[in-house]
Amino acid sequence: MPSFQMSFIDDAARWITIISCLAIAGGVLLLINKRPELSGRMKFLGYMLSVLLLTLALLSMLALSDGTNMQWQQSLVRVGLAVVNAVGAVALLTNLRALVNLPLPAQVASEQRRLTLELATVLQRYEMALRGSNVAIFTQDSDLRYTSVSKPLFGFPVEQVLNATDAELLGDARSGPIHLLKREALMTSELRKGETEVEEYGTKRWYDLHIEPLRDLSGATIGLTGAAVDVTERKENEQHLRLLMRELTHRSKNLLAVIQAMARQTARHAGSIDEFVEIFSARLQALARSHDLLVQEGWHGASLNDMVRSQLGHHFDHERSQVTVSGPDIFLKPEAAQNIGLALHELSTNAAKYGALSVPGGQVAISWARRVPEAGGGFELSWIEKGGPPVTPPRARGFGSLVIERNLARALDGKVDLEFDPTGLHCSVSVPEQHLTPGR
Repeated sequence: MPSFQMSFIDDAARWITIISCLAIAGGVLLLINKRPELSGRMKFLGYMLSVLLLTLALLSMLALSDGTNMQWQQSLVRVGLAVVNAVGAVALLTNLRALVNLPLPAQVASEQRRLTLELATVLQRYEMALRGSNVAIFTQDSDLRYTSVSKPLFGFPVEQVLNATDAELLGDARSGPIHLLKREALMTSELRKGETEVEEYGTKRWYDLHIEPLRDLSGATIGLTGAAVDVTERKENEQHLRLLMRELTHRSKNLLAVIQAMARQTARHAGSIDEFVEIFSARLQALARSHDLLVQEGWHGASLNDMVRSQLGHHFDHERSQVTVSGPDIFLKPEAAQNIGLALHELSTNAAKYGALSVPGGQVAISWARRVPEAGGGFELSWIEKGGPPVTPPRARGFGSLVIERNLARALDGKVDLEFDPTGLHCSVSVPEQHLTPGR
């Protein structure tokens, strides 16, 4: 092959080498500039590779020049290239383990899929936990517009909450305290807590707000993040507890007044201290049985059937009971249950001492029936004794008669008829509708 052709091919190869070295060196430097997160070792190896390529390109350029005066320059470049190669070899050997441990693209993709799946699982659990709780997590920008929310907030769906402010959702009056609290947290970049009352679908609900500043990577506050906890049930329980305390105070005063009157009347008609203690203890136990029924029903009332069986329970324990009970299911208000319970106790005590329950063959029939609305509603209770000793009207009214006739009629605004028939005592009690309450 002619010499000029060989020279042309040699020069072309050198130009290709020069251009390739410059391109590779430029690409490596550009990669280092675009990837500032690379470690110092990786950057050092990149710089060494760039210098090596640039030196090789320079050597190839000098080889293109003619003349003997360039020999010393080529030698100088070769020396520099040797130094760069030596430094690069040392750097490569010292970082060889790190280069060997670099993950393959397939490994990186597999790890990325695993982390994505794990993150999705954690996010799903997080969202599930929030959906099942009464906590709503939200973020807002510096204009206090909602940028994200985990669940419906303040009775509004997520789509309506996003990009809206509290004033747009709740109105200026309702959102005033919330806006001040969030604006203060945004200005001071400090945690803030508070409670707010919101009306949702005509009912009031309470939320406990926990607000913190939302910061970027530089630490500057760019918005808010917070949690709104629905504490309506707790608030309602607190209100119910306060109501119960007031009711308990009222009922305690009434109960003490009843006990005081009971003690005074019992002492007036008792012949001795022992008799007073016995009668008064029995009446207290009767009052306690009525209260036990009321407590079991949350103090909403008591069943008339349960009340009768509670006050006359010991008479139902025999094989051949002397007491029969019949009537529909009727639920009494607390005050009516308490007064009727005392009246039943006095009737049963009188029957056990002097009436039908004092002899084996006596019978007591207790029945009640609802009255039609045209007659004023309510119900009528009947106590009829048969088979006992002959009955004679008492010369004086004792405490039992007062409880049955006077106190029961006055307390229930009803009518009480006590008839001392020779064949047995008859008692009829008429109770108005206002002393009844719906069933359980």
